[in-house]
Amino acid sequence: MNSQIILKTELPGLGSPRRGKVRDVYDLGDRLLIVSTDRISAFDWVLPNAIPHKGRVLTQLSAFWFRKLSHVVKNHLLSSSVEEYPGILCEHRETLEGRSMLVKKAKVIPIECVVRGYLAGSGWKEYQKSETVCGIALPKGLQQCSSLPQPVFTPATKEEAGHDINISAKEMADRIGSHLTTKLRDISLEIYTEAATYALAHGIIIADTKFEFGLDGSGAIVWIDEALTPDSSRFWPKKQYQPGRDQPSFDKQGVRNYLETTGWDKQSPPPSLPDEIVATTSRKYLEVSELLMEV
Repeated sequence: MNSQIILKTELPGLGSPRRGKVRDVYDLGDRLLIVSTDRISAFDWVLPNAIPHKGRVLTQLSAFWFRKLSHVVKNHLLSSSVEEYPGILCEHRETLEGRSMLVKKAKVIPIECVVRGYLAGSGWKEYQKSETVCGIALPKGLQQCSSLPQPVFTPATKEEAGHDINISAKEMADRIGSHLTTKLRDISLEIYTEAATYALAHGIIIADTKFEFGLDGSGAIVWIDEALTPDSSRFWPKKQYQPGRDQPSFDKQGVRNYLETTGWDKQSPPPSLPDEIVATTSRKYLEVSELLMEV
């Protein structure tokens, strides 16, 4: 895998990109060019370090899942191969190869569609107080990281800045309509169930994940953004899974854990990561992609 490290892109002839925490997005009229950089964020801050290979892993895993699960719902992917891009983009092959997707535009639905199959993170914290997750009642006696009786759909607002906010399905319906809410719930659960079954057979537990959707020109639902990556999901190694404790993970949890030890106030620019944290995080991203894509 190409080892070029990119923290941000500037592609002459394409205008200025809209920069997210990780992606640089170029507007090409009826299409978008999404470039995944090696930036990493934590606690709503972009860190000063790059994580080698991260952007390529995010892009290639997303393209893998979009293609694998295209029978469930339409997605926005047109191509992830520079050879198939318009000519002006081919001039930037060195930057774009392996870390970019050409996608169809869609009208974004402003809801994060979260599916949880295990009791972790904010869900575990809520369960300890009320035996619920996002207001959904769960059985008594579950442990940290327990498998849920069945996956649950727990939507959240999509915030431009700061944390997304968990909302009920009723509030989601109030915002976007009950028919669309039901369709997005059913699609999200179907994607998660099929992906989780596949991943488990490859040694990976998908504890939870979030999806984003849009509407195309005909009003049809389109799966957009990223698909089941270590940035949008909790991936745990099946062999080491043991409920009742935190799990080893194939994501940026190690980065969060390190930052918690530094005394950083999370209100000012974050500190740099030590080389060993960067290297370990890069290895985790690569390992999970190799397991899932059978590289």
